[in-house]
Order: sequence, then structure tokens, then C-alpha cells
Amino acid sequence: MSNSSAQRRNKAILSAILAVICIIYVLPVLTVLLNSFKLNTFVKTDTFALPTGEMWAGFSNFIKGMTFGNYPFWKSVTYSVVITVLSTGLILLCTSMAAWYITRVDSRFCRALYYLCVFSMVVPFQMVMYTLSKTADQLKLNTPWTIPIVYLGFGAGLAIFMFVGFVKSIPLEMEEAAAIDGCGPIRTFFRVVMPMLKPTMVSVGILEIMWVWNDYLLPVLVLDINEYRTITIHIQYLKGSYGTVDLGATMALILLSIIPVIVFYLTCQKHIIKGVAAGAVKG
Repeated sequence: MSNSSAQRRNKAILSAILAVICIIYVLPVLTVLLNSFKLNTFVKTDTFALPTGEMWAGFSNFIKGMTFGNYPFWKSVTYSVVITVLSTGLILLCTSMAAWYITRVDSRFCRALYYLCVFSMVVPFQMVMYTLSKTADQLKLNTPWTIPIVYLGFGAGLAIFMFVGFVKSIPLEMEEAAAIDGCGPIRTFFRVVMPMLKPTMVSVGILEIMWVWNDYLLPVLVLDINEYRTITIHIQYLKGSYGTVDLGATMALILLSIIPVIVFYLTCQKHIIKGVAAGAVKG
């Protein structure tokens, strides 16, 4: 068998394997989509069937999910947006500045700080969640406007790791030229360094937005869920009397919550690859 035939065969096998993996990943989303348009009684009995005939519920599940209970759905959406935007902005600003300082100073303290940030990525959240919830209550970090500080602590590891790799590829001469022109450290960072960090900024921002928007465990542990509910918490409380759950309405709200993230990711996925590759060139 020639080399070209062997390469074509290997590519065909690899394509088939990747297609199967893609189907496995898409199947849960497709299941949610199908069941969001079914009547509640058919979600359990005909989970993978198409919502046709008597199973078809139209948009009643969406209406029921958004109007269920005494807590407005729009309020949950607002809190999710506020937490996501504030957390992502805080992470991008603080970690980019920290990564620039760690890279340029390059002292023992900075190297130790960098390795601590990298080590934090392997620490499971479950190890610290109970202590964290108590500490957050004591420091009054249990509101949508203060919980971004908690997200900063958990998101700093990956962000600093990616920013440090990219900052090392930035020529130091550009910062020296800015210093000669009279720029201080803060002005140099915002005028010279930050514009060049745009590829990594975009990729880190996308990853953090997807994480914070979909997070359930941290808000439910830290926030006062009677007053502040994110979309994920709102979905969890779609329960009727005696703990019964309207699965059709639940699927409908799950679909509404994942559509923005899927569209956002598909739109910006090229920036993720570009940013990760840029940060991995040197470091």
C-alpha cells in the first residue's frame, strides 16, 4: 500500500472518530432542544422522540418557565449578566496587570506567586467551598456586586498563566521607549502593553464568560438565594408541590440559558485558538 493511500485511510478513520465524538457532545444539547417543545408527561416516557402530534407543546413550556413562581425570570437574567460582566472585567484587568508585573520584575517573590497561581488551577473547588461560603458571608461578598471578587480568586490561575506566556513575547524595548518618553508604569501598561494583549484578552474573556455564566455551585453557596438568583439557580427552583418538577419548562429554560453561550462561543472560537497559540509561543 502506498503512503498516499495509507494517509487517506488514516484521515478517514480519524474523521470517523471525531464525528462520533462530536455526536456524543451534541446529543445532550439536542435532547434538551427536543424536550423543550414536549408536554411534561412525554419528557420521561419519550425522551428521544421528536415532539410531534400529541407530544407537541409549542412555546408553552417557555412561557410557563419564565412565569413560574414569585421570582421574576428577567431578574435572574439581570443578575447573571451583572455577575458575568463584572467578574470577567475584574479578572481581565487584575490578572493582566499581575502577569505583566510578574514577567517584568521576575524576582523570587514573583516566580513563587506565579507558581501559586498555576497550582490553584489543580485545587478542586469542593475542597474550599464550605470555608469559602463562610468567609464570603463574613466579608459581605454575598451580593451580585461583590461576588466578582470571589470569581477573581478562582479565575486568576488560568488567566495569569495565559497572560504571562503572551507578555514574554512582547519586546521590552517598546516599554523602555515609552519610559524614555515620560510614561510611568501605569500609563505604559494601559497605553503600550494592554493593546498588544488583545488576542489573549479576548480568549481569556471568552473562557471566563462561559464559566461564570454557566456556574451554579458558587452562586448557590455564596449568594442569598431568596433575594439574588442567577439563571442556573432559577432553573433549580422550578418545582411544584411535593417536589414535583415540570421537566418541559426546565428544559425550555435550560435551552434559553445555553443559547447565548453557544452563539457567543461559535462567534468567538477563532479568537480562543489564536489567543492560546499566541500565549504558548514563548514561556
